[in-house]
Amino acid sequence: MEPTPYALHLAEPVVYALNTLQTALTTRDSFDPLTSTRTFNLAMTDIGEMYFIPPLMEALAQRAPHIQISTLRPNAGNLNEDMESGAVDLALGLLPELQTGFFQRRLFRHRYVCMFRKDHPSAKSPMSLKQFSELEHVGVVALNTGHGEVDGLLERAGIKRHMRLVVPHFIAVGPIVHSTDLIATVPQRFAVRCEVPFGLTTSPHPAKLPDIAINLFWHAKYNREPGNMWLRQLFVELFSEA
Repeated sequence: MEPTPYALHLAEPVVYALNTLQTALTTRDSFDPLTSTRTFNLAMTDIGEMYFIPPLMEALAQRAPHIQISTLRPNAGNLNEDMESGAVDLALGLLPELQTGFFQRRLFRHRYVCMFRKDHPSAKSPMSLKQFSELEHVGVVALNTGHGEVDGLLERAGIKRHMRLVVPHFIAVGPIVHSTDLIATVPQRFAVRCEVPFGLTTSPHPAKLPDIAINLFWHAKYNREPGNMWLRQLFVELFSEA
């Protein structure tokens, strides 16, 4: 016997409802951060680790001294499935792939800037589009994040970068820009963290790139799970500018 099209149509929401019920039945009904030894798995980019992890660990040292944090990249495996299964508790960043079945909370917005070394022989602030197009760039391939859309946004505006170097991680950009004449298009908060350690400076971006929305994501199955709720609230307290 073959299921009817209508039965197939109903199958997915029924399975989702049963999974949600199972989660509710097996979920711990309380969470004490002072005594919990739980490990939370967080998906974020290397920029996220630079920005979120130091303040988070400082807060946990006082409020949840036995909790452990493990981070992974959003492109490691299937993030949607990992968050639905509970293998990943929260995801942070610019993650347009997380839509159906997820809640999200805006933490802040920031913008792209041009970053270069202070003694760069050509780059100046404010940088013109002509200068931006003539200089050589280092770019970042940030798979499965909205940062990967930068090239498309620039091309649609008729702007092409002279890409001399491409790397897979933002964390490499600071030392590279420090020791070369390459410039980089990076999120402003990342640039701020690089300026002093690497002797860098920034310019407002000459292209009108849209602001970046940095959100906190969690799967709907765990919306009322006490530990997940507690950690979400801590992130909002520490980082939300809304």
